[in-house]
Amino acid sequence: MEEITEGVNNLSVTDSNKKNRIQVSNTKKPLFFYVNLAKRYMQQHNEVELSALGMAIATVVTITEILKNNGLAVEKKIMTSTVDVKDESRGRPIQKAKIEILLGKTENFDELMAAAAEERDVGGGEEQS
Repeated sequence: MEEITEGVNNLSVTDSNKKNRIQVSNTKKPLFFYVNLAKRYMQQHNEVELSALGMAIATVVTITEILKNNGLAVEKKIMTSTVDVKDESRGRPIQKAKIEILLGKTENFDELMAAAAEERDVGGGEEQS
């Protein structure tokens, strides 16, 4: 799994300077960290691009499905490719599967987010991050 993380870290600068891109690793953060981050990015940029390599692809698909099933996101574009990643143990590049999913806000995204925020405020009186 370390080579996946390394692969994500080695993506070119032009690839990673998009302000609404989340590079998902299945080792670094819990699933709902990414779900909540994706919601925030959609609020700010109206869309979010989730990107992952190798085993983390399943995590991106799960995040996408959670957002779709909650009525927050629609798929705009799905791109698949393979990328060369340096494998330290073998000393030569290996090919990794890559997925990029572009999600946009649904028509009632803002409504649903406002309702969820209101629920939190009324529920505990404490702000959750």
